[in-house]
Amino acid sequence: MDKHTVTVFRGDGIGPELVEAAMKVLDCAGAPLSYEVFDVGEAEYERNGKLIPDEALASFERTRVMLKSPITTPVGKGFRSLNVTLRGKYNLYANIRPVKSIPAIETPFKNVDIVIFRENTEGLYAGVEDVISEDEVHALKIVTRPACENIIRAAFDYAVKNGRKKVTCVHKANIIKRADGMFLSIFRDIAKEYPDIEADDKIIDNTCMQLVMRPEQFDIMVMQNLYGDILSDLCSGLVGGLGVVPSSNMGADHAMFEAVHGSAPDIAGQRIANPTAFIWSACLMLDHLGEKDCADRIRNAIDQVLNEGKHLTRDLHGNAGMDEYVDAICEKL
Repeated sequence: MDKHTVTVFRGDGIGPELVEAAMKVLDCAGAPLSYEVFDVGEAEYERNGKLIPDEALASFERTRVMLKSPITTPVGKGFRSLNVTLRGKYNLYANIRPVKSIPAIETPFKNVDIVIFRENTEGLYAGVEDVISEDEVHALKIVTRPACENIIRAAFDYAVKNGRKKVTCVHKANIIKRADGMFLSIFRDIAKEYPDIEADDKIIDNTCMQLVMRPEQFDIMVMQNLYGDILSDLCSGLVGGLGVVPSSNMGADHAMFEAVHGSAPDIAGQRIANPTAFIWSACLMLDHLGEKDCADRIRNAIDQVLNEGKHLTRDLHGNAGMDEYVDAICEKL
């Protein structure tokens, strides 16, 4: 069987442990993959003076598929988020995060099944800031028609391909009339091209309220960068947290798959982290590579372990460490 070569960024904090766990599960499942693995992030910078080695970027440019573990980002100082940098450099314009209720994980919310499409390359995350004085800073929100069209069309195309019924545009066009107004106008124009998909829109603050009152009303949601960052974490909380939600970052030529939680340096090396989100992100990568059968076998094995409840990590109210949990998944495989 021919193998797909993928680039792997090990990150820092719990990142290397997650990579090891995911590779073990992928190998147990017989995933037809070969890996080009690189250390990136804060620790790599301290060792060699670069956050991302040149050969790591060259690998991604060659393979066009990356599995990336969490990378520590300094808060309020230091280097810019590597996620933001990579998304901009390779035009990974669509952050796609499927959020679905897991029967084995008890939450106040049932039947959540939402896919969030977050524009990934502009908005306030463009990082255009101007220091006017020591008491005043201006941050510029960038909104362009091509980026709006890319993310909105991606959401509708996904709906058609996956049999989804509705796409909701989330915005603040009542206040930010030109920038968000343009996003909403483009959404309404594109929606006309998909007459079989229901299209509606909601203001961001109302959306937050609706999500914690009746999340089942939402199907696919599409929005600009900052709103997507906030709502995707909110939705993760509906189903058990960031430890059980995967994500992908898709562009025209490159794709990056990652867990969206942090690098958790406080528990690094203790091997108690939950690798579920990272392994499920690897399953999204397999889907992208046309290996859906393999991805589904891994998902089914994880579901079995979660439903049995005997080998769960601490965040899932169990007592197992990462290795015990991963071994249980491999036994099912």
